[in-house]
Amino acid sequence: MDGRVGKRVKNDRAAQDSAKPLAHLFDVFYNAKVAEGRSRRTLEMYRENFAAFCAYLDDCGLERSLTAVTPDVLRSYMAWMAQGRRKWEGHAHKHERNMTVGLSPVTVNTRMKSLRTMFKFLEDDGQISNDPCAKVRKMKEPEKETEILTVDELQRLLKAPDQRTYAGFRDYVAMNVLIDGFFRINEVLTLRTGDVDLHTGMVTVKETVAKSRKARYVPLQKRTLRLLRDLIDENADFETDAIFLTNYGGALTDDQFRNRLKEHAERSGLTVNIYPHLFRHTSATLFLENGGSERYLAEILGHADMRMIMRYTHLSRRKSVKDQHDQYSPINDVVGKLARERKTRR
Repeated sequence: MDGRVGKRVKNDRAAQDSAKPLAHLFDVFYNAKVAEGRSRRTLEMYRENFAAFCAYLDDCGLERSLTAVTPDVLRSYMAWMAQGRRKWEGHAHKHERNMTVGLSPVTVNTRMKSLRTMFKFLEDDGQISNDPCAKVRKMKEPEKETEILTVDELQRLLKAPDQRTYAGFRDYVAMNVLIDGFFRINEVLTLRTGDVDLHTGMVTVKETVAKSRKARYVPLQKRTLRLLRDLIDENADFETDAIFLTNYGGALTDDQFRNRLKEHAERSGLTVNIYPHLFRHTSATLFLENGGSERYLAEILGHADMRMIMRYTHLSRRKSVKDQHDQYSPINDVVGKLARERKTRR
């Protein structure tokens, strides 16, 4: 008798779950994440990815309720993103040629992560009885090697901005700060004059900006600090404590800076894809190549998990491996080192 009562209650609970609108469940989840102090960008990502999934349900003629969210529907959504979704569709600053069909496995998994996080929270919080994402596997991601620039490429990039103009000098300063401080782009663009201590040579990345939600202190070279001071002086007419501004005194956005970087890359003759995070990867690798400590690198980058540092360790060791191989390869014993100039004619 008790078992039957329990079974009836379980079925009732399932029926109650299925009737709950997704919008209501998302609001419960979203409000909880606001209360936890998640960053503005993370909250935006939750909202954007939820809206994209709801749009997919609409296109498929499915109702926006928990009933519609099954493992099969979620897998179909992943397949559609990988094979049918246009990359950058609807983006105001992306050219039509970049809107190719099919998102990368990394992007698909990133968008699914928001849904996984939401439904796992709702199950743990007792809002739903079963997590529909629990049995849905991540899409396999190809192992992609971290990209970095050469010192020569960095030097060519720094020569590209016209420092006689405000925008050119601002871009030059931003690139120097990115290289010297290993920052993420949002950490640079949100800097305020109070975050830069010209006496101690330290820059504060506030917890509200840092991806880890923990404040950190990043050292900069004197030359970089002087550039920041000069830019701050240039901004005096704008009456704002923001450092990286447009010509009209507004805050410089991520998209605006990315577009400027591409212009500088074209002007310098670089054919590689240039994006802000490339500076962070490159600086971290060069830091280790020059003998820097992995532990101190983790502090500068703001990584608590040393496994994140290993990708830079791997890259920095390639040069050492190449030097060691050139010096000690057994082929040197067999045929001798190439000390003479090669003949071009017999």
